[in-house]
Amino acid sequence: MKKQFYLLLIFLFLLPSSLANAEPVTENNVKVAFIRDGFLWTKINGKEEKVTKEAAKYDYPPHWSHDGKWIVYQVEAKKKLDSSIEFQTEIWVYNLESKKHKRITLDGYNPKWSPVENILAFKSGGVLNVSNLEDFYNIALGVGDYSWYPDGRSFITASGASLRPDGWTNPVLFQIGLEKDLSKMTSLTKNVKKLYTIPSEVKKGNISVLALDVQNFQFSPDGKWISFVVSPTASGAMDSNMVCVISSDGQHFEAIDEINGESPKKWAFQQNRLGYIAGGGRIVLGFKDKDMKVTDFPAFKSINLTPPKFAELGFTWKDDHSLVVSRVKESEWSNDAKQRPDPSLFLIKIGEQKQTQISHPPKDYGDYDPIYLPSVNKLTWQRYIDLVDLHRDLWIADQNGDHAKVWIKNTVLFDFYY
Repeated sequence: MKKQFYLLLIFLFLLPSSLANAEPVTENNVKVAFIRDGFLWTKINGKEEKVTKEAAKYDYPPHWSHDGKWIVYQVEAKKKLDSSIEFQTEIWVYNLESKKHKRITLDGYNPKWSPVENILAFKSGGVLNVSNLEDFYNIALGVGDYSWYPDGRSFITASGASLRPDGWTNPVLFQIGLEKDLSKMTSLTKNVKKLYTIPSEVKKGNISVLALDVQNFQFSPDGKWISFVVSPTASGAMDSNMVCVISSDGQHFEAIDEINGESPKKWAFQQNRLGYIAGGGRIVLGFKDKDMKVTDFPAFKSINLTPPKFAELGFTWKDDHSLVVSRVKESEWSNDAKQRPDPSLFLIKIGEQKQTQISHPPKDYGDYDPIYLPSVNKLTWQRYIDLVDLHRDLWIADQNGDHAKVWIKNTVLFDFYY
C-alpha cells in the first residue's frame, strides 16, 4: 500500500513537468501554400517564404501532397506550343526538402494528388494522365472532371453529354482503375468500368436541370457515397445546378437539391452528412434564397438551418454536429458596393435554436469562405471589402471566433497541410 502511495506521489510530481514540456498546438503546426502577387509562397512554422523567382499567372490554387513534402502548382505558359491554343498551362511540383522545382508537363490542368502516395493525376485536353514525378502515362480518353477513390487505386469520372442531330446524349459516370505498375498501363479502355448513366434531366420536386456536365466529386467519410454536381450549359450553370449522390457501387442515384454555380458542398468529418447551400440564381440576382441545408445518408433526411430573412454565402463544418456560415441579411443586388450587405460568421449547432455571431468585421468589410482546421482547433476565413475585390487577407481565430488576427496578407489562392 505504501509503495503504491509513493508511486502516485511521483506520478503527480512528474505530470505537470511533462505537460509543461509538451509543444502547444497552434497555427504554426499548419503548413500553408499560397499565391501572392504572382508568386508561390509557403508559410511554415510561422515564417513566410517566397519559393518561385519569376512572376506568373495562377488561376488554380496550389495543393499539398498527402505527406506534405511536395506542392503542385499550375501556371499559365509564357510560350505556347501552338499559337492557335487559347489557354495553355504548365504543371510544376516543388519539393520542400530539396527546394527544387520540376515541370511535370507543358500542357496540363486540374492536377490532383493521390490520397495515399506521391502520384499526381492531371488532364490534358480530354486525356487523363498520371505521373510518378519522373514519367507520365495516359490513362483514359474523353474524361471530364475526376476524383481519386480514397484508396488511390482508381478514379471516378464522367463523360459530358454531346449534341447530336437527335438531341443531347446522357452524361455517364465511370470508374477507371490503375495498374500497380504504371508502366503496364498499355490500354486506355481495359480498366474502365461504366458505373451509371445520368438521366437527361435531373429533377427534384418542381425543379429540373438539363444534365450536360458532371463535376465536383466528393466521397463520404466511409467511402460508401459520392456527391457531385450536375450542370446544364456553361451560362445556365451559374444559376441552376443539381447536387446529386450515388452509392459507390453505382446502384443508388438520388438528386438532392438545387444550388447555384458558386455554392459549396462538403461532407462532415466522420458522419455521412452532406452540407450545401441550396437555392438557384447567381448573387447578382440578389442576396436571397440561399439556405444552409444538411442531408443525412442513407436516410436522405434534409433540414434547413438558415433563419428567415437571411442568406448564406459559404460554410465549413466545425464537427459533425455544428457548422460556421458566412451570412448576410437578405437584400437585393446593388451596383454600388457600399450598398451590398457584408457577411459575418455565425456558429450553427444542429438541433439548437440559438445561432451565435462569432465574427464582427469593420464597416464595409465582410468575412467570407470559412475553413475550420480540426487538428489545431482553429477557424480561418477571408476578409475583404467586396465580392470583386482581389486584395484579400486570410484571418485565423479560435474555434469560437476569439483572438482573431490576420494570418496571411493579400492572398486569394491557398491550401493547408495539417
